Amino acid sequence: MRYVSTRDKNIGASAQEAIARGLAPGGGLYAPEALPCNRNFWKSLIGKSYAERTAAVMGQFLDGFGPGDLETFARRAYESGRFDAEGAAPLRTLPNGLHVLELWHGPTAAFKDMALQILPHLLTASLKVCGEQREALILTATSGDTGKAALEGFRDVPGTRVLVFFPRHGVSLIQELQMTTQEGANVGVVAVRGNFDDAQTGVKKLFGDPALSERIDKRGLFFSSANSINLGRLIPQVAYYFSAYADMVGQEAIAAGQPIHICVPTGNFGNILSALYAWDMGLPVSRLLCASNRNNVLTDFVREGVYDRRRTFYSTMSPSMDILVSSNLERALFLLSGGSDVLTRDCMESLREIGRYTLPKTLWQVFRQRFYADWCGEGETRRTIASLWKEIRYLSDPHTAVAFHAAGAYREETGDKTPILVVSTASPYKFCDAVLTALGETPAGDGEAPLEQLHALTGWPVPESLRGLSKKPVRFDRTVTPEGMEQAVWEMVGA
Repeated sequence: MRYVSTRDKNIGASAQEAIARGLAPGGGLYAPEALPCNRNFWKSLIGKSYAERTAAVMGQFLDGFGPGDLETFARRAYESGRFDAEGAAPLRTLPNGLHVLELWHGPTAAFKDMALQILPHLLTASLKVCGEQREALILTATSGDTGKAALEGFRDVPGTRVLVFFPRHGVSLIQELQMTTQEGANVGVVAVRGNFDDAQTGVKKLFGDPALSERIDKRGLFFSSANSINLGRLIPQVAYYFSAYADMVGQEAIAAGQPIHICVPTGNFGNILSALYAWDMGLPVSRLLCASNRNNVLTDFVREGVYDRRRTFYSTMSPSMDILVSSNLERALFLLSGGSDVLTRDCMESLREIGRYTLPKTLWQVFRQRFYADWCGEGETRRTIASLWKEIRYLSDPHTAVAFHAAGAYREETGDKTPILVVSTASPYKFCDAVLTALGETPAGDGEAPLEQLHALTGWPVPESLRGLSKKPVRFDRTVTPEGMEQAVWEMVGA
């Protein structure tokens, strides 16, 4: 399969080249020139393991690897004992036609593990296929979860270095401790003064600086990415939507071929874009529900056809969604416009220059047909966490609660009883203070006390990876301005 830049279809790459580079020249994102489509493909996944399903889905996209490589990579990622649930991505069926896909049973207790446990295998294999002799310097901006998952996934992987930037005061205490105590000889973590968009913009500037790339090249390195701008992040995420549907049919929760809606708590748009890809590949989906917190730029975009980042940024209890520039929306524009690189490029240039763009009416109507969007504030998020626990004894983190709220709002507004798959993106234990407060409790201090308090209250198991974080030594405590990010890169390089 050929991959092209969303901003210039004359720029093409193989799967391996796209994974190795991360970002296309000129700032575009690599996207499939055409999506594979087989409306019966999902049937072949029933009864198979999660690793087998992932290998089968990736095989629809990623040619050029050796025979059996993709299944080997998938087994190493999902069957190595690093996930605490059978099948890696278990499905829970709740009352009233709701189903929950839990994506947080990996080593960092967040959905990013689903892709970042396999990305190192894909990247290192891609570098070999491309004949790349340089070392990959992976730059990543994180709103909380990607950073730790990238650090853990690439820890001590030969031929790679990982530098993560996160917004100071923009992640939960658990998320910060996960990153700043990270082990590994090839990792680095730097806090950035500002919000996630400041960190993400800074990383994109580093990628887009030809002079910097040339200087890095002379040191025997090149830039790559573990953010969802990297194709190797997106493709594995497509797999869990197919896996969930196969489980729903296999467990007789729905009839074979019955359409479902998928509700995703959304920040950078990568997770819901993967669902859109699955839909266009033939998965029986009839609507995507885009759930946002108070930073509701995506809600306004779907409802009005205007993307406008010029608004107040809010720090919320669901920090992984505290984003005003959703990078992967660019791939959705490219796909739903029929592959128009001109339209996509014009929108991205307008967003960069004046902070907004407006969709042509026909394209906006396409988005309205495919997506429903809603958002909720802090009070509604807390009430949703509390009601889920009180009514059905389901313990939700704040991000997943935002998705449940949007699913409920959709049903109330439309009366549509189609089964809804709610995507649960993080363990509630990563946000103990917020969850405890929502349940009417006062968090009991710092360290592991809130974890034990929440466990005593609910009986839900604490992920082992979150225990003992407060006792680990902090290795990384540097904070820089966005302008200081380049210097942090040079310190990582050792210059």
